Amino acid sequence: MNSYQHIYDTVRRIPPGKISSYGRIAALAGLAGQARLVGYALHALRTGGVDEQGQPVPWWRVINVAGRISNEYEATLQRELLEAEGIAIDARNAIDLERYLWDGAVAG
Repeated sequence: MNSYQHIYDTVRRIPPGKISSYGRIAALAGLAGQARLVGYALHALRTGGVDEQGQPVPWWRVINVAGRISNEYEATLQRELLEAEGIAIDARNAIDLERYLWDGAVAG
């Protein structure tokens, strides 16, 4: 399995209503210190946010380490998708990490 697929599989584990950071996803995917690779992988997703196997990846749940939306290409869409999941975002596109940060645990 390639690095991008590990990243996509990890991002799929983030439950609705929670977020994670690029660096945390990298670490959970076994790619510690490669936060930028996570950004590249998410940017490489096909139209509709699906991977090469056609599986959806909830890319919008990944934000920067400061707790802010940093996706300059899809910031408005990312904000809308997060808010639709009940995540509060302030005027600076910041999210309360204490409230919404996913701890990496598998739900269920």
